[in-house]
Amino acid sequence: MKFVDVGSGAPIVIIPGIQGRWEWMKPAVDALAARCRVITFSLADEPTCGGRFDPAHGFDSYVDQVEEAMDRAGLASAVVAGVSYGGLVATAFAARHPERVAGLVLVSAIPPGWTPNARIRFYTRAPLLLSPLFVIGSLRMYKEIAAASSGVLPGMATAIRHGLNVLIHMLSPTRMARRVGLVESLQLDHELAALHIPTLVVTGDAALDNVVPVRLTEEYTRMWPHAERVTISRTGHIGLVTRPDAFAAAVGPFVHQHGQRHEGASQPTALKLRPSGEKKVG
Repeated sequence: MKFVDVGSGAPIVIIPGIQGRWEWMKPAVDALAARCRVITFSLADEPTCGGRFDPAHGFDSYVDQVEEAMDRAGLASAVVAGVSYGGLVATAFAARHPERVAGLVLVSAIPPGWTPNARIRFYTRAPLLLSPLFVIGSLRMYKEIAAASSGVLPGMATAIRHGLNVLIHMLSPTRMARRVGLVESLQLDHELAALHIPTLVVTGDAALDNVVPVRLTEEYTRMWPHAERVTISRTGHIGLVTRPDAFAAAVGPFVHQHGQRHEGASQPTALKLRPSGEKKVG
């Protein structure tokens, strides 16, 4: 399996969203790598990953992939982060391997028990045929790109950079549709109920996330009252792309606070977020 290992210090493993490509998160990976050690990869069934995906094993293939990446990186434990769909993979891994998870970061993550809405079900009926409509529908994300930018021209530049990255590292509508199907029968509630791991829940502004509503991601704070909460202002679902430095500023201290247990280092002075309290990164 191919994986990315950049930076140094306290380690964080980042699991990508339903499109499956780590490259879409590269701005956040680069920003975090200036603060800590970052391990990431594309999902196991992506051809560029070279991972093992067993259709009979389904969703659990992604969970097993996290363990494989940590083993290959020589990590006994690390902070594990999941973005959107990857958040569910991260929580499943934490439930099954709590001794290997120093902390959990859930970024605009879908919660346990998530079911696709009518729009998603429409696209999954015929993913290849309907992919042009999906691309057109994605233009709605320009609103949050513009909000994260200081002016029209910077907003257009960010949109172009992200669009080119998406084109170069193309998603597969068929694989995305399959991934949706893999979670519809997933039952994680009983596995997660007793889990008590340091957790940071990260979202953008509720008015700007048109992909995973913030209220759904906040289900993690209701399930785990000890979870810390941070909002990256002027972002929606892709704040780690549009404001990667703000994302790294929000996540980096959490990684240092909890991930350095793996390094055997003393705890640095860091921003501490109160459980169930919300911090807003400007």
